[in-house]
Amino acid sequence: MTNPTQLDLSPLSAPRGIGQHVAFGTALIFYVCAVLSLAGIFIWIGDLGGEHPIIASLGACVVFFIGAGIVLHVIGRANLPHLRFGSVEEGSATPRASKR
Repeated sequence: MTNPTQLDLSPLSAPRGIGQHVAFGTALIFYVCAVLSLAGIFIWIGDLGGEHPIIASLGACVVFFIGAGIVLHVIGRANLPHLRFGSVEEGSATPRASKR
């Protein structure tokens, strides 16, 4: 029986490949770009007005950067222990790389 006061941090310490590290780093960059786009909206909305195409474009950028950041964040933090392409041998639950 496990102690209910202990936290399970295994997904946080699971080994990740270079692709997951790149995805998480890109997610952080996208979050920063969303904040900068939002700051641009607040800076220029007084001068340009709310119906200007630049303000609309910056709003679309905020939505895109936050959405893509969330997707990349989930990919970067997912526990994908043995993700590889190949065939699954009969009786085995883990995929094996195909031999050529």
